[in-house]
Amino acid sequence: MEDLARINGKKSRKGLWISLVVIVILLIGAGVGGYQYYTIQKDKTDYSALNVKNKKDVQVQVKSGATASEIASELSKAKVLRSERAFMNYLTVNNISDLKAGYYLFSPADNVKTIVKSLRQGGAAYPLNGKDTITVREGETIENIATEVGEKTNFTKDEFLKAVNDQDFFNRLKEAYPGLLDSEVDSQQAGDIRYKLEGYLYPATYDWKTAKTVNELINQMVYQDYVQLKDKFDAIKKSGMTVHQVLTLASLVEREGIDEASRKTIAGVFENRLAINMPLQSDIATKYALDTNKTNLTNDDVSSDNPYNLYKFSGYGPGPFNNPSSQSVDAVLNPSDRDKGYLYFVANLKTGKVYYSKDYDEHLGKSGDLEATNQSVGSEADAKNASNSSASSSSK
Repeated sequence: MEDLARINGKKSRKGLWISLVVIVILLIGAGVGGYQYYTIQKDKTDYSALNVKNKKDVQVQVKSGATASEIASELSKAKVLRSERAFMNYLTVNNISDLKAGYYLFSPADNVKTIVKSLRQGGAAYPLNGKDTITVREGETIENIATEVGEKTNFTKDEFLKAVNDQDFFNRLKEAYPGLLDSEVDSQQAGDIRYKLEGYLYPATYDWKTAKTVNELINQMVYQDYVQLKDKFDAIKKSGMTVHQVLTLASLVEREGIDEASRKTIAGVFENRLAINMPLQSDIATKYALDTNKTNLTNDDVSSDNPYNLYKFSGYGPGPFNNPSSQSVDAVLNPSDRDKGYLYFVANLKTGKVYYSKDYDEHLGKSGDLEATNQSVGSEADAKNASNSSASSSSK
């Protein structure tokens, strides 16, 4: 009996040790699993760049019909993407599914947001090498584009500006891309338009070496605008606006908003104002009217008789104030919160947050709260712009 008890005791102790070992293994497994879960969750929400110090461009081709995961894989292979998981999560969280085919130039310094923004705009139809390319950025004016053309291509700034206002060239483009430029010709303020093709040069990267003339380069840009807009013509018609009017609003929304959500709500504010014949009172419009980039406008500025000054004049004005992205066009066609009756908005220039109001008194209160901050940010920006302008002039 004693031997049996001793044997049972050993079995009991052995069983206890086995149980303890199993428990330890389970705890370690749980710890490892928990750490892996934490790591995965952290990784999928980290949209940072692979290497912010490496700004060397790499060409990436997105083939027609490529899925989001295939695009993520190509970006990863090109070593310009930190995490495929984060890329896919960003698309899911922001409900993005309109990535476009083409050739792109990305660098390891580009974060996920920047990469996705470019992919939604569309790439070039031909390979790029960086050296022979020119990029039209969202919200750039024709003056901005012409300056870069003069600096980076074999064409001059004056040649570019002359071409975008050439009537015969405009007529040929109008015939080549039906439905795109027609409403500009029919607009009531066609005679006041500064540049005939303002708003119609699509933001993308172009290989200027393939263009034998400046007209061919401009044609590439207008063609891309047509490609992006032609499938929206029916929606534009249903909106009650013309292509010219939609591009005009989109150009304001492009620069007034900071992201997709704010652009949609700001579009709603502008459309609410138009519905009651209330001036849009956009700083972007007045800056274009005065050909200035200063942040803080004066009372004299907003009293200008220039037809592009939408503080003084109601309606859309003569036409677009810059060259907007397809996303800003979508914001105009699908505005948010119109039913809330917002007629005013003001942004905190330091944080980027936008505040909306239904009436002027409410707007004054919000503007007053932000006045000191916005004046400070604006003054700093204006001083920096003045310094850069001075440095640029002295270097010529």
